[in-house]
Amino acid sequence: MVDDKGKNMKCLTFFLMLPETVKNRSKKSSKKVNSGGGGSKLPPVCYEIITLKTKKKKKMAADIFPRKKPANSNTAAVQQYHQQNINNNNIIPAPNWQGLYPTIRERNAVMFNNDLMADVHFVVGPPGGTQRLPGHKYVLAVGSSVFHAMFYGELAEDKDEIRIPDVEPAAFLAMLKYIYCDEIDLAADTVLATLYAAKKYIVPHLARACVNFLETSLSAKNACVLLSQSCLFEEPDLTERCWEVIDAQAELALKSEGFCDIDFQTLESILQRETLNAKEIVVFEAALGWAEVECQRQELPASIENKRKVLGKALYLIRIPTMALDDFANGAAQSGILTLNETNDIFLWYTAAKKPELQFVSNARKGLVPQRCHRFQSCAYRSNQWRYRGRCDSIQFAVDKRVFIAGFGLYGSSCGSAEYSAKIELKRQGVILGQNLSKYFSDGSSNTFPVWFEYPVQIEPDTFYTASVILDGNELSYFGQEGMTEVQCGKVTVQFQCSSDSTNGTGVQGGQIPELIFYA
Repeated sequence: MVDDKGKNMKCLTFFLMLPETVKNRSKKSSKKVNSGGGGSKLPPVCYEIITLKTKKKKKMAADIFPRKKPANSNTAAVQQYHQQNINNNNIIPAPNWQGLYPTIRERNAVMFNNDLMADVHFVVGPPGGTQRLPGHKYVLAVGSSVFHAMFYGELAEDKDEIRIPDVEPAAFLAMLKYIYCDEIDLAADTVLATLYAAKKYIVPHLARACVNFLETSLSAKNACVLLSQSCLFEEPDLTERCWEVIDAQAELALKSEGFCDIDFQTLESILQRETLNAKEIVVFEAALGWAEVECQRQELPASIENKRKVLGKALYLIRIPTMALDDFANGAAQSGILTLNETNDIFLWYTAAKKPELQFVSNARKGLVPQRCHRFQSCAYRSNQWRYRGRCDSIQFAVDKRVFIAGFGLYGSSCGSAEYSAKIELKRQGVILGQNLSKYFSDGSSNTFPVWFEYPVQIEPDTFYTASVILDGNELSYFGQEGMTEVQCGKVTVQFQCSSDSTNGTGVQGGQIPELIFYA
């Protein structure tokens, strides 16, 4: 409909019965009844159509009654029901409890973990650790196709109590909370169990939230365990993220406690990984640590024979011939895990011109190729710059994808060969994430020289980090010029901004720290 100003208007139409029509209708109908014409039809009712113009958009209850704290008289009752949902203490609700909640979503949430009107109960958890939880078939069937089939499908069984021994109670409650309240409440210690429950009962949005939670909390400490679980749950995106962390921070991942908790299949996949960024002696020691824990799981004495037994053919996936000779002689050769013949053959592999055949893989892992983000378009030197007297050169940066900072590229002496002592540091919001103290030798050229962290540092996207270095050297050095605020490095975009920590002159336009060295 169009109003007198030519603007489009939404219309609400009402059908109203006119008073006079009603009066006339009642008179006529009474006459016919009195004359004995009970079988005749009543005259048609007359309606007048009234159209109301409105510009307002149709609203839902949640829009009309936004969530807010109830009046003081109802606050205690609302808190009581919330506590009831958590503890399942089955308090009898007050009359008209529905009036405390303006939306269907809030009223539905009251039923979460509540025996009120419950028509099914679940006994959740393994024997000895079960918890009895109430449920409402209609709500559950609306939230899960599995529950729908269980309660309303062709093979539905009318049971008042259902046992679920393979799901943890906390995880089942988290799933119920999502189904009843449309709220996702995840915790680090229960998210894997919640993901299992969401997969089992086909609640895809909750499962996706669990995967996102795991991806954001992914680190070298839990990457191996999550790799094992992601394969079990068939989550390829999570599997890929786990491999990114394990490859880049391999030594941290292999030394983590979680590595010993992985299954044999995951152990094999890690040991044969070509892109592991770790020394082979670290891989060897991690495998022995896993074998010791596996002996405990199988209730075997942790003897050399049993360790070798549980490792099986995975032992030959360790590339022992590629170790540094010192690492082999002082480590693997004296571990007792190798037979005497294997030890002798590997020693010959290191020293003899005619090398024996080995069961072990003898090609070194390729590892990861570091990328370099160079932020200056040119460099220069002057007679009074760039000098170091224990002051800090610093720059802030942010990336658009997760990367792992392995170190910085630094300028060297502009007055011939010289040695510098460098303390490098990486911080996020004042918290030190990585630091290292090392020396590097510059040959007098304008090239950059890498200085490495002990382990690569994980960098999350869209957050600014502070890269700092304190150099100690007698010679002046080159410095960068024509700095860029944004640099595209492969598939990663890096942004730079000045840091308040910089006290030696480094900024976006010029100074030190010309390069970020990273894995992506």
